[in-house]
Amino acid sequence: MNDALPPFVPGAFAGAAHHFRARVYFEDTDLSGIVYHANYLRYMERARSDMLRLAGIDQRAAMEAGEGAWAVTDLAIRYRSPARLDDDLLVVSTVEAVRGASVIIAQRILRGQDAFSSDTLTEGRVTAAFLSPEGRPRRQPADWIQRFTAVMNGETSPC
Repeated sequence: MNDALPPFVPGAFAGAAHHFRARVYFEDTDLSGIVYHANYLRYMERARSDMLRLAGIDQRAAMEAGEGAWAVTDLAIRYRSPARLDDDLLVVSTVEAVRGASVIIAQRILRGQDAFSSDTLTEGRVTAAFLSPEGRPRRQPADWIQRFTAVMNGETSPC
């Protein structure tokens, strides 16, 4: 018998898109078994964090070094169809624009495993700005801009 833990499998890049799987648990739903509206933002946040990690953008190191942190400065979300208890979700994230102190990421939440045949349940667009420890916009590290640009251009290995 093998007592080793299975490997942690994060999301993955498919060309310029980052794919992140999520499951709808009871805690995500309201009394009718439909996902509570604010929880779609949680799925999107987890997917963005995973995308940055896989792209080699170390948010924690930047915070611990006193360089700064990301903050959402603009968010638009559209709900098309509800997700329900036990649904298998796919969050697809793409970088739309990279600026000196910010990045714009488009995201879609789909039911199922296939980004091409699944219906879009929710779609959003997030602008995140890199802020200094004092809360002022700050130019993000140059290598982060390169990594975001690589992701946006669909380079298979942004790191």
